[in-house]
Amino acid sequence: MTEPAFVHTFDVPLKATAPRVFAALTTRPALEAWYAEHAAVALTVGGVFACWGRYSYGTPSEVDARGRITAVEPDRRLAFTWTFDGADTEVTWTLAPRDGHDGQTTLTVTHRFATRPSTRLLPALVDDLWRLQFGNLANHLKGEPPLRVDFADPSPQLCFSIEIAAPPARVFHALTDPDALRAWVAVPAVKVDLRVGGRYEWGWTTTADGIEVPTGPTTILELVPNEKLVTDWPDWRGDPAHPKSRVSWILEPVGPDRTKLTLRHDHFWRPAHLSDYAFGWPGFLEGLRTSVEDGGAHR
Repeated sequence: MTEPAFVHTFDVPLKATAPRVFAALTTRPALEAWYAEHAAVALTVGGVFACWGRYSYGTPSEVDARGRITAVEPDRRLAFTWTFDGADTEVTWTLAPRDGHDGQTTLTVTHRFATRPSTRLLPALVDDLWRLQFGNLANHLKGEPPLRVDFADPSPQLCFSIEIAAPPARVFHALTDPDALRAWVAVPAVKVDLRVGGRYEWGWTTTADGIEVPTGPTTILELVPNEKLVTDWPDWRGDPAHPKSRVSWILEPVGPDRTKLTLRHDHFWRPAHLSDYAFGWPGFLEGLRTSVEDGGAHR
């Protein structure tokens, strides 16, 4: 058997039973709700598995998207072919009971490339694609809307807004004062040099390829006290070849002692790199709001 040129594996815990997850992976209405603009499935070995339109990577036509099912075990496994940037690949979705969590499922994707395309930063692209799609699946299973990413969009971005019961000066303080940041970022190694070009670090780290790397913002790009804070956001894997994105915090007074805070994450190089940021930022904003309103970000 020929060894694949590249293999990517990723898994996600899902709060749903295996039959429910399998149905979301294999029925046209479900796939069109979270995975693709259009889908066609004939659930048998040799049957068609096609997902196409603007919500599919490469925005393929129906003809271009025609993959074939290579293995199917109801409620346990589905494998299908997928032409990815001109390369022959096979995707396998495997379902297993989640240890210690009755009625929940671990879904694993194994994406095998028979040949490696010339796509720049392929491992990061494939990883981000599956993080994005599995985040959408998790939302679908919870009854929440997915992030419908248009893969033809030349300027992909995320934008979220919340209102906080505090004046802009207090919210800005929560974003820029080291002690106030520690109250909701929850990492002691916060560093802030409050000027354009100054350091702005939350002290986060993550593990990528077995190596611990710093993550989160590093530098202030724009600064208007009590109105705007813009920082860079390097690739979370620590890959210097990956272009940086940008995070903007925009504050607007919307009444006495009340602020509309808008978070815009943009300058993504490719739509896939929206990744799982979409599923993390809303909870993060709630943490900031709670800290400010409960007094954790007071001067």
